[in-house]
Amino acid sequence: MKKILAIILALAMVFTLAACGGKKSNTPAQGSSGSGSSSSGSSSSSGSSSSGSSSGIEGDYTISVWAAEEVKELFAKQINDFNANNEYGVTFNATVTAKSEADAGTDMITDIEAGPDLYCFAQDQFARLVQAGALAKLGERASATVAAANNEFTVACATMGDQLYAYPLTSDNGYFMFYDKSVIPDADVDSLEKLIADCEAAKKYFAFEAQSSAWYIASWFFGTGCVSEWQTDDDGTFTGITDTFDSPEGLIAAKGLYKLVSSPFHLSSSQAAEFDAGAAVLVSGNWAVNDVKAILGDNMGITDLPSFTVDGKEYHLGSYSGCKLLGVKPQTDAKKGAALHLLAQYLTDYDCQLERFTENSWGPTNLEALQSEEVKKAPGLAALAKQAPYAQPQNQIHGAWWDIAKVIGDDVKNSGGTEEGLKAALSNYSSKINAIFSMSDEQKNAFTVIGGICGTSWDTDFPMTEASAGVWKSNDKLDLHAGEELKCRQGLSWDVSFGNGGDNFVVEKDGSYTVVLTLSGDSGSVSLE
Repeated sequence: MKKILAIILALAMVFTLAACGGKKSNTPAQGSSGSGSSSSGSSSSSGSSSSGSSSGIEGDYTISVWAAEEVKELFAKQINDFNANNEYGVTFNATVTAKSEADAGTDMITDIEAGPDLYCFAQDQFARLVQAGALAKLGERASATVAAANNEFTVACATMGDQLYAYPLTSDNGYFMFYDKSVIPDADVDSLEKLIADCEAAKKYFAFEAQSSAWYIASWFFGTGCVSEWQTDDDGTFTGITDTFDSPEGLIAAKGLYKLVSSPFHLSSSQAAEFDAGAAVLVSGNWAVNDVKAILGDNMGITDLPSFTVDGKEYHLGSYSGCKLLGVKPQTDAKKGAALHLLAQYLTDYDCQLERFTENSWGPTNLEALQSEEVKKAPGLAALAKQAPYAQPQNQIHGAWWDIAKVIGDDVKNSGGTEEGLKAALSNYSSKINAIFSMSDEQKNAFTVIGGICGTSWDTDFPMTEASAGVWKSNDKLDLHAGEELKCRQGLSWDVSFGNGGDNFVVEKDGSYTVVLTLSGDSGSVSLE
């Protein structure tokens, strides 16, 4: 099916070669290279192109879209704007459903055919979406237009080999530090040790996901010069990794990490609500600015991450810098595919990006939008810019890494801070990373159960066996409780996983159960017996 879609998509690119646009354009300018623009409201909605000829793709299209909850209504409004102003006679009857960008990739791969026509996703999911055949390529002219209009980093994140597969949507997916000015003196914000001391003295929490999120834990290792870089081929298959967390520099990072996780006032969280619960410091991102402001008011401080000191030398905490992308699902209808590419380009061009910044504080990728005075003055984006010299681009990451790396914080805390214990924590991490590429085909294809079950917190896989063709069952009965959630995943990775549709499977009643996964084509369903 993927090969058939790819062939049909190649035909669809005949239409999408025309897709391009520019600043303040209500519709991508058919047949131009992206330098032209039209003023607001000047486009015809009669169904003809500006020359009066048929566009070849006119018609009504029923589509589905995934967008984050906070922009769901705005996306619907922007699609209606496209309907009213495009010159191609295209009308989209769109259903926009709330879906977190963090979950979109996994849920899309679960059942591509049933997935939406357009969807927003975090960049770390890009490689597996390409590998699964879930992203339609951009045509040559559309690629050139998009590459010229957006910052280099986000274009690179949407590219596999030399081919663009997605549209840059935001460039603000990083993190920095919030603090309560009534507790934390401005003079202390550059020192981790002083911040910890201030929190402990005031009996206030230092909220930093240093025990529950690989994304945040990597900050310490990047700060000492460590790298974790995955290699893929042009099809998105992971072929290797260069990782130096288990090294002398990694040991320095672990020593710095221990200072925070061993504090009785460390809280492993990135939620703005922690300021209501007694936090004085929070490491989070641009998405939290409005919520933090609502809690702290004029006491809200925002800046880059601090430095920590080990053996008399300072190390500035690093971070991941990332982005979000908009993908088009491959279509069997070439005309619909071409129309969708026009819409995707419209939704990620200057006007729509600036509107999402104004309404939801989303950081633009469009080069002209980034030069807007309003964008430059945004406190969260300013903090990201200040942190940028210490940030590492979040390129493609294997789905198994997140679970492997997120336990570093716990292992470091449990080490007691001894050098022997810290080295053991890093060795444990390294051995699990190396095991990814030494897995047998049987292990790669096998399913396991994972979740907040049996006293674990999405960090333990329970083995399954294929009982019959396409039916997998947990090796043991598991003691499950009502309200607990789980999924079945393949190869100890999130590249392929199943629950209840795209969501987790939720246990309805306490009991001792065998977890059953039934596969059908590219989809799967979980049940209990």
